[in-house]
Amino acid sequence: MTELDEAWEIALAQATQRAYGSGRADIARYLDLRRRNDLLRRAATDWLLDVVFALAADANRKGGTIEIERSEEHRFTRGAATMVGTALVLRRGVRSLTIESGWPRAPRDGVVRGNGLACANIKHLGQARYDDELILVTTQKGSPQWCVVKAGSRSLLTASTLRRHFSMFSQS
Repeated sequence: MTELDEAWEIALAQATQRAYGSGRADIARYLDLRRRNDLLRRAATDWLLDVVFALAADANRKGGTIEIERSEEHRFTRGAATMVGTALVLRRGVRSLTIESGWPRAPRDGVVRGNGLACANIKHLGQARYDDELILVTTQKGSPQWCVVKAGSRSLLTASTLRRHFSMFSQS
């Protein structure tokens, strides 16, 4: 968690307490929902990036030459909305695999379409046909789940799907 994320958590907790203290339970419930959704977003994003990072680190331990770069406060667009989050870029020679994940942070950023909490992209430099767009949704049990969005339909994103993307990237 970054310093900014920690400050945000503290600010949300304080605002929730003030809302309860002033009798604004509606605002307090909204802020609590926001805090819980942010927690789901961070956990799902961490999982997504950690799986890909682990694949690259394992390949490097076996003699691979993959450069790994992670950037926070990364911005990308999905439709008319701006997502703010994290990008993980893997480079091997002229090949590049980018995993970017984020969600709108301010009202001017727009919304995640499709009843999602966050968006992500898996991008293969120069091989757009292998790219995937992801949306983070919650299951009926309330846990986060990444889905691949293709031609209006959704399918579950798994670690196996991420291994397939990594394999396409790491092939000679």
